[in-house]
Amino acid sequence: MQTLVLVLHILAAIGIVVLVLLQHGKGADMGAAFGSGSAGSLFGSAGAANFLSRTTAILAAVFFLTSMGLTYFSSPSQSSGVVQQLEIPAVPQGTAPGQKPAAPASSAPAPAVPPADGGKSSEIPK
Repeated sequence: MQTLVLVLHILAAIGIVVLVLLQHGKGADMGAAFGSGSAGSLFGSAGAANFLSRTTAILAAVFFLTSMGLTYFSSPSQSSGVVQQLEIPAVPQGTAPGQKPAAPASSAPAPAVPPADGGKSSEIPK
């Protein structure tokens, strides 16, 4: 099914390019005033714009729908969100399933102990 939608998508893209190149631009009316405009058109002077613009609009709609179809086919078949793809952290081996792990050791310095000689320190102040 995806291959069929992809083929339709490519054909619609090529068709849009061809039809846009076949259409006359806004400045092409100046050449038609001197007799060279409608002689070279494929569908005559009045019918070309309506036929080509309608066909281009139809192919643009087909291109849009096939783009949406390809997006649908390229999405993963599993219907999960980002949260379901997160990994659950492993429990450390030394703990039981209901027990909290031990707290990490503190990195704070040890508290100062008052000197035993009555408050006189043997350190030299800096």
